Amino acid sequence: MKTLHRFILKSYVGPLVMTFFITMFVLLMQFLWRYIDDLAGKGLEWDVIAELLLYASAGLVPMALPLATLLASLMTMGNLGENNELLAMKSAGISLPRILSPLIVLTIAISIGAFFFSNNVLPYTNLKISTLLYSVKQQKPELIIKEGVFTNLIEGYSIKVSERDQKTGLLRRILIYEHKNENTNTTVTYADSGYMQPTADQKFLVATLFNGNTYKEVRDKSKNLYQQKQKLPAQHQKFEKQVLIFELKGFKLERADENFFKDSYQTQNIKQLQKAEDSLKQAFNTQIKLFSQNIIRNSIFRNPYWLNRDSTKKVKIKLDVDSLYSTLKPEEKIRAIERAIDNARSTKSYISSSKDEFYYKQKYIARHKIEWNRKFTLSFACFVFFFIGAPLGAIIRKGGLGTPVVISVIFFIFYYIINLTGEKFARELIWDPNLGMWVSSFILLPLGIFLSYKATTDSVIMNADFYIDKIKKVLNILKFFLKA
Repeated sequence: MKTLHRFILKSYVGPLVMTFFITMFVLLMQFLWRYIDDLAGKGLEWDVIAELLLYASAGLVPMALPLATLLASLMTMGNLGENNELLAMKSAGISLPRILSPLIVLTIAISIGAFFFSNNVLPYTNLKISTLLYSVKQQKPELIIKEGVFTNLIEGYSIKVSERDQKTGLLRRILIYEHKNENTNTTVTYADSGYMQPTADQKFLVATLFNGNTYKEVRDKSKNLYQQKQKLPAQHQKFEKQVLIFELKGFKLERADENFFKDSYQTQNIKQLQKAEDSLKQAFNTQIKLFSQNIIRNSIFRNPYWLNRDSTKKVKIKLDVDSLYSTLKPEEKIRAIERAIDNARSTKSYISSSKDEFYYKQKYIARHKIEWNRKFTLSFACFVFFFIGAPLGAIIRKGGLGTPVVISVIFFIFYYIINLTGEKFARELIWDPNLGMWVSSFILLPLGIFLSYKATTDSVIMNADFYIDKIKKVLNILKFFLKA
């Protein structure tokens, strides 16, 4: 490897790694902000949170890698231009394509790696994070007994505490309603004070109560609810100390079965997506044929010919509907019209419901096509963004994190809006999924070719002094005509 190539690679790899992790951090904070309501107050262990963040980070790579490629190439070439190193290379007779050749090879390698990541790693991480997020959402919030508020997290009980001593943990004026049977408050326990502590394995809550009373209504199951409300005997028990044990269900994270999410299009690779798409298309075409056959079979015009029953041969005789209708009596005509209307309404309802079902299945097939194309768009986006960032950095000749960050964010937002719009149109079957997923890359590709050409020919298209001089010339011409 030549010394120049090593220098260019060292100048590029550092900003690439830095911008990639900065972008990942920003996107990860967005992920946490999005799911903060599902994660907060659940008492999750640190290893569960770390696992969730790890899988979320892998899922954010398709957004972070193209942006990091754009920003790093822009910073690298901008720094070289700002320090006149790029000018020195060109003065030595080294063209811009030759300067960029090691970065182009590296970008191709990154694009190939991004494809294998999208096809092999991303489906696995999507499966893991879908399972883990579902499990976290099903988990109950952490059990916290608040003052003056009924706590209904324990199944079958409502607990209220008036005061809590923050130093000793002593609870005062404890009220416990038990409504395990038929969702009615049959048992009420009141205590002056007490303690509540969960066991070490978090499976039970042990409540030690002091100086209280327990009231329990005794119901006769042989009587109906109205008869029971007429007169209910009650049991009263006074205690100095009582220990109650509550079972804590749903407070420990129980992982869902991964097989439940295994058939999702987001958890499949290219081969699996293609196989699933072919199966869905075959089933959809079969259903279309059955729908057509049912419409014809149930239609009154399904067979305009009748068999001649007087003949042993199957001779078809054309049916004249108007002549047959004219031979009917008035009441028979009314019944025929009513029956025809009923048939028309039922057929219309069947067509409407089938249309909605067909539309849903077409959208589901389109989702598989979208995911299939997504495996390639990530790699191509990295390639396109490099050929936008590198020439642009060579033209503007500004390094650091100031101007490159602003320009990169503008380009990425433009790309993201187009990509999001195309994907939405593809999901809603307005556009073909292939067009919807590639439209953003095809729009930016000519821009990358244009900037590469301008950078190779040392264009001043992005030089502010060039535009200032042009404006000054226009102003001088206007002054000359005004004086004249």
